[in-house]
Amino acid sequence: MKHIKLILLATIIFSINSCSVYNFTGTGKIDAKTFQVNFFQNNAELIEPGIDRTFTLALQDIIQNQTNLNLVKNGADLTYEGEIVDYRISPMTATADQKAAQNRLKIRVNVRFSNKNKEVDNFEKTFEFYYDYPAEQQLVGSTLNSALKEIFERITQDIFNESLAKW
Repeated sequence: MKHIKLILLATIIFSINSCSVYNFTGTGKIDAKTFQVNFFQNNAELIEPGIDRTFTLALQDIIQNQTNLNLVKNGADLTYEGEIVDYRISPMTATADQKAAQNRLKIRVNVRFSNKNKEVDNFEKTFEFYYDYPAEQQLVGSTLNSALKEIFERITQDIFNESLAKW
């Protein structure tokens, strides 16, 4: 009976101890205290005003919301920088009379990530996602806002996963 209690106690201790390295956002232990997100310039051929600022803020927000890192303007342990390299609207499906039935907005972002404390984690990579919408709608107002929200949520989550969650 005494051996069973010891085994049970050891199991509980190891279970609790192993959870301390992992958190609910999936990041594990981050060997950094600060991060910075430099302004992501819009270098796409087709320019949509304001998306560069919107994307930069979205990336800052996801890192702040899913980690306990502090945002700084310079000299950070983790640095994100890059540019929006593609903003493209393309017809996706056609109707019987050769008109577009659905359009797709695709945004591609080039990201350079550097980790001062662990240089093997550094990378430069492109991330992209898309949003499909009916061709009879103009890509303005709420349609544009919905598209940017969905695309930027996906791209920033992918960047987060690649740089901090290691998924």
